[in-house]
Amino acid sequence: MTTLDRQLVLRFVSTEIVEFHKSRSEVLRKVSLDKVLLKKNPYLFRAKNLTLASDLVAAIMQAFLSSSEEEQFGEFLEELAIFVSEQTCGGKKSSAQGIDLEFDRDGTRYLLAIKSGPNWGNSSQYRRLEQDFENALKLQRQSGRAPQLQAVLGICYGKRKPTAKGVYRIYAGQSFWHFLSGDENLYVDIVEPIGHEAKRHNDDFEEQRAAVQNQLTMEFLQRFCNPDGRIEWARFVAFNSGNLPAAGAKE
Repeated sequence: MTTLDRQLVLRFVSTEIVEFHKSRSEVLRKVSLDKVLLKKNPYLFRAKNLTLASDLVAAIMQAFLSSSEEEQFGEFLEELAIFVSEQTCGGKKSSAQGIDLEFDRDGTRYLLAIKSGPNWGNSSQYRRLEQDFENALKLQRQSGRAPQLQAVLGICYGKRKPTAKGVYRIYAGQSFWHFLSGDENLYVDIVEPIGHEAKRHNDDFEEQRAAVQNQLTMEFLQRFCNPDGRIEWARFVAFNSGNLPAAGAKE
């Protein structure tokens, strides 16, 4: 394993985190009322007894943007993991189905699937991952190019201890970044560059979000509120979930 060049990693993080913030803003620019209302559970928001249109739109927007940001930041962490492995082990993106990264080290070829956090999937997705690992390992054995093979599920954060599960091993949080880099402190040290100019980016984002939220609130008032200003929940739910023809209408 080649010693990790910390400065290269810090520069990579500082550069790529800017792209993450640009992606957040791009999602915000493409937000529409229909998109956010169709993506979220209207019954949940009714159960919260939200009576102000502005509060309802703010809550729905927050839920919509949070799920988008989680996905985008997960992609950033996965790219960082691949970059680190490139520096230390000559790692490269894998072309195998469901496999993100592969590299050779000490006579073993490692095949990695990378997930951002510990709650990335349900039982069926774990079964699919195991099948992807089995298929990738089978192809590698058929090629005869690697004397030993090891499948790995790498999780970018979380307290889970290294464990074996079926055909693969799991590394999470500190142990995952250590596995890639040989550096026990990398998982902590990448926090600082991730926060590079975070306040400026977030201030810009919040200003944009306020403007979009005001626009969506005005539209919501026009489309889903009674003339007296009360939210017409039945109309909202019908928009979100109605899919049968109206009585007397032809299918």
